[in-house]
Amino acid sequence: MVVLNKIYTRTGDKGETALGDGSRVAKHSARVTAYGTVDEVNSVLGLARLHATGEMDAALARIQNDLFDLGADLCRPEMEKDGEAGYPVLRMVDAQVARLESEIDAMNAKLSPLRSFILPGGSALAAHLHLARTVSRRAERMAVELAGAESVNPAAVKYLNRLSDWFFVAARIANDDGRADVLWVPGANR
Repeated sequence: MVVLNKIYTRTGDKGETALGDGSRVAKHSARVTAYGTVDEVNSVLGLARLHATGEMDAALARIQNDLFDLGADLCRPEMEKDGEAGYPVLRMVDAQVARLESEIDAMNAKLSPLRSFILPGGSALAAHLHLARTVSRRAERMAVELAGAESVNPAAVKYLNRLSDWFFVAARIANDDGRADVLWVPGANR
């Protein structure tokens, strides 16, 4: 359980922060940048949820919780045996990826096939979901970059990859099941 009695600690005043395993790294390290960007996605979802209702709001709440799991996963370097921590280490699992895939398939079944690229926009919810999509793509690129240098849970990277797809399809749902999508018109302003 997390207990936060004091919000500021002054331990980061010299540009370092603690990872989940207690080790200290620069605040600009690839790992901190990756999980910090996941936190940014979560904040965008907080804005999106101002415009969401019903099942969409519930799905976004589930994803927000997953994003905290993902941040916890990324902030703790993988150990050869996670059991060495003395407690279960929270890691993303393939079932979370599978849930996203199932939800993408269910949402996409309601939509007509695309005949053009979509410009971010339409409804307020769709615009926020497109922003979440682009920030999650950045988080994915950062996680992949981190994985090139350090050990990263493969399920974490897969989750980020599916997440941006989820946001794309959800944005279409938020745009009246795609009927209010803003379509790109190639060369329209030449």
